[in-house]
Amino acid sequence: MKKILTILLVVAVTIASAQDKAYGDGEWFKFRIHYGFITAGYATLQVDDTVLNGKEVYHIKGVGETTGASRFFFKVEDYYDSYVDKQKDIPYKFIRKIDEGGHTKDIEIDFDHVSGKALVHNKKHQTKTLIDFPKDAQDMVSAFYYLRNNLDTESIQIGETINMDMFFDDEAYKFKLKFLGREILKTEFGSVPTLKFRPYVQAGRVFKEKESLTVWVTDDGNKMPVLIKADLAVGSLKASLVQFKGLRHSFRIVVD
Repeated sequence: MKKILTILLVVAVTIASAQDKAYGDGEWFKFRIHYGFITAGYATLQVDDTVLNGKEVYHIKGVGETTGASRFFFKVEDYYDSYVDKQKDIPYKFIRKIDEGGHTKDIEIDFDHVSGKALVHNKKHQTKTLIDFPKDAQDMVSAFYYLRNNLDTESIQIGETINMDMFFDDEAYKFKLKFLGREILKTEFGSVPTLKFRPYVQAGRVFKEKESLTVWVTDDGNKMPVLIKADLAVGSLKASLVQFKGLRHSFRIVVD
């Protein structure tokens, strides 16, 4: 009887833990990338269960591509893969393979969280380098999913900033996110309660300045991105959520 009760308790805790997660196996988002009414391309984010080196992980896959006339003027084919520990929310492997108008990168990073070293394999230049990284650092994809799971949006105050360690390409740096407040956002799904954030980015080749990016995520258990607005070095663009499936929690819509 005691063993049965122990098993039931373990199962209950596991289920409760799984329900608290903001995302899970089968989640899929599709975004329309556009300049005003002009569609430049589409991007998708997908989560699947898998096993990496004997560990149960989430395989998070991101794909971004230009379409139509935009592809003729500026071809973009971006592929990102992040393998994240299901329980610890830390990345074990990150892959970035991009072609943005002829600017290419092909990088694979393996994170050893015991030694605190990342093996960076630059396939384009055929180099392998061991680089130190801070404890529990995130890659550029896993960082967003980590925040979805761990950010306390119930007590967060307007103007509050969140700092975390990230590892990008071949160096570690501090990532900073500022909470701008709550907003009812009109989307093609209806009016959606959202949380508005400003990630601080590096000004230069892509972004106009470090406060050029704004992100709206649903104010519910999913913390699903519904709109991203970016002021670029040349012009500006938006990424609007157009399709989704596999949500772990209910999607809140305000009835006008």
